[in-house]
Amino acid sequence: MTQQGVRWTADQVLALAPDAASRRAGGRLGTAGPWSEVGSSDEGAVWGLCKGSGSEPYQTVVDISDLSGPAYKCGCPSRKFPCKHALGLLLLWAGDDDVVAGAKAPDWAERWIAGRRERAEEKRTAGSTGSAAGTADPEAARRRAEQRAGRITAGATELEQRLTDLLRGGLAGAEQTGYELWEETAARMVDAQASGLASRVRELGTIPSSGSGWPVRLLEECALLHLLDQGWLRREQLPDGLAATVRARVGLSASADGPAVRDRWLVLSQYDTADARLTTRRIWLYGAQTERAVLLLSYGAAGRAPEPALPVGLALDAEVSAYPGAGQQRAALGRQFAPPIPTELRPKGMTTSQAAGRYGEALRDDPWLESVPVTLDQVVPVPDGDHWQLADADGDTALPLTPAAGNRPGLWRLVALSGGAPVKVFGECGHRGFTPLTAWPAGPGPAVPLC
Repeated sequence: MTQQGVRWTADQVLALAPDAASRRAGGRLGTAGPWSEVGSSDEGAVWGLCKGSGSEPYQTVVDISDLSGPAYKCGCPSRKFPCKHALGLLLLWAGDDDVVAGAKAPDWAERWIAGRRERAEEKRTAGSTGSAAGTADPEAARRRAEQRAGRITAGATELEQRLTDLLRGGLAGAEQTGYELWEETAARMVDAQASGLASRVRELGTIPSSGSGWPVRLLEECALLHLLDQGWLRREQLPDGLAATVRARVGLSASADGPAVRDRWLVLSQYDTADARLTTRRIWLYGAQTERAVLLLSYGAAGRAPEPALPVGLALDAEVSAYPGAGQQRAALGRQFAPPIPTELRPKGMTTSQAAGRYGEALRDDPWLESVPVTLDQVVPVPDGDHWQLADADGDTALPLTPAAGNRPGLWRLVALSGGAPVKVFGECGHRGFTPLTAWPAGPGPAVPLC
């Protein structure tokens, strides 16, 4: 079915699940019992009928040929994408060539597959036309940019006064003012069209209730916010790369205007974070030839999963273009030349001390950087009191895991995978510690998602 007839692994299928409940339910449907009339095509589609609670079976079809990730359709009433039936069908396909054999798609599946591919082509055509139209009036675009820059400058100036008042009154007063004042300040930054400043202000509001040592953390974050304010107000005095980073950090969107780089990109990790407003998806890719990691960011309205969906352990032959900014890893996925397929490729690794050094170097280009992508080679997860760390198997240094990582089920998958032996681990390394996202065993074996 996919390129060269290679099928996904069960882990790669389950990585698509929107939540733990869907993973469990999909796993129960990954057997032949409830399915009939299943089949697959060389063009990248899988279909089948799944017996449900009603008199008629659910018609389920998945299109894996979409280069931005799988697409799904099911007759069930679930609002989750993919639903448990789509996950079960993919698990059935991943596990047994004989059960889900090559066949001609039934009419109901063929109509949906043809229709969505036609719509995808129309969308691509409209997108290229829209891009051309967007540059039709550069003078109007310049005026809009100047007006927005003026609003952000006013917002940054007001925020500087707010920080000055806070420090003059003493940090202890922040605990009495409550979160409402910070939320009001953040709303003013939103009005100023400075979404980046707004999000950092909201984070300030949560610090006074964050436990022991909060005044130190509040002062640190105030200093970073002051630095960002001053960077914006004096952006014309900054080097081009740092000025682009400041623009991105305050919330000015920019297009990925870097040169297109074609490579065979390994999907290192994919995970979502959500708040009341937005779901953010982070996908890390690693280039086999360029040996660099890039970040794909996508967003979905609250309650809806962003696109694309790229399971860990697949590789895609594609081009990516970098966004502007010194030290930025974010890129946009461009032209793709083949559907993603499983691969044995693994990223190059480094020691824990080299990882800490890489983060320190990255801060020179972007002082507001939370973390950098790092692959650790030959490390062992070991307990450190109430916490965990990754220790070099051949050295005497280690990186502590972030507190959040220590509370995730992925930690125990990592410990089980290691069993006391060295493993390769990809994750994000920052001032709070290391967050493991994917691991590989010492010997042959597929990537194991940890998030």
